[in-house]
Amino acid sequence: MPNLHNELQKRVLVLDGAMGTMLQRYNFSEEDFRGERFKDYSIPLKGNNDLLSITQPEAIAEVHHKFLDAGADIIQTNTFSGTTVAMADYQMEDLVYELNFESAKIAKVKAEEFSKKQPNKPRFVAGSIGPTNKTASMSPDVNDPGFRAITFDELRVAYKQQAEALLDGGVDILLVETVFDTLNAKAALFAIEEVKEERNSKTPVMVSGTITDASGRTLSGQTAEAFLISISHTDLITVGFNCSLGASKLQPYLEAISSKTNIGISAYPNAGLPNAFGEYDETPDKMSVQVKSYLDNGIVNIVGGCCGTTPEHIKAIAKVAEQVTPRPIKL
Repeated sequence: MPNLHNELQKRVLVLDGAMGTMLQRYNFSEEDFRGERFKDYSIPLKGNNDLLSITQPEAIAEVHHKFLDAGADIIQTNTFSGTTVAMADYQMEDLVYELNFESAKIAKVKAEEFSKKQPNKPRFVAGSIGPTNKTASMSPDVNDPGFRAITFDELRVAYKQQAEALLDGGVDILLVETVFDTLNAKAALFAIEEVKEERNSKTPVMVSGTITDASGRTLSGQTAEAFLISISHTDLITVGFNCSLGASKLQPYLEAISSKTNIGISAYPNAGLPNAFGEYDETPDKMSVQVKSYLDNGIVNIVGGCCGTTPEHIKAIAKVAEQVTPRPIKL
């Protein structure tokens, strides 16, 4: 297996785009989400995209294929909500291991297929570990600021199960992403370190936060620099930001952390901000020009797309990424 550390020294790597955006194009019905296996399930399942790795695996494989064909070096597993915490909404906590394992296998098969076709451009699978729908450092009740809907240890247990399943399924990287609460991320990183120690694993870990408004802070109130400092105790291969405010508005925060660390920097922003209909209007050409500014300023090592980005966006980003030398990193 080609070494991710070595590839990062050679070139800027391209991450894939938005799985959710692509799955919306299929317009799956409730029956499609259920499939034969869950046809009699007691509650609605439409919207549980992670479940599609079991009920519509061909569609998940097709999305991966399209992003790889567009030039992605790293594809993310369809596991953004793959914890018992998030799956509780669908009463599917018992399915968490299977969802992560099967999602990883689907992505791995596609990555290996493209790696064999282009041995000089190896493809990697990143196990997507989302933030969950609960926060450990803020109260969901405005009348009770001290209340917490979840504990650090509950998160740690949930994240550990997810990480184990992703590794069993064959991922090359563990990606703790869309971090809006750094305490949640710390629970994930603690769990990952436990798993790696138990398995004597050297699987690289990426962390990607999200800036939630024009103040340049995460939802839990940290600046970009504070976010970097608070996770710097962990052995990471990259740190960066995704989702957020669109490519152009994300650049100052990438610059802020790029100048303060020697590890890799990743960026996969949205295709702009959503319009009144919840859709993303930023074209591949416009977005690639903005991402090119990251590259020209030497502040990133991995670039890709989040909400609203398609294979066309990734193809345009990959084209500009080919033309630059990577930001120097110390691994």
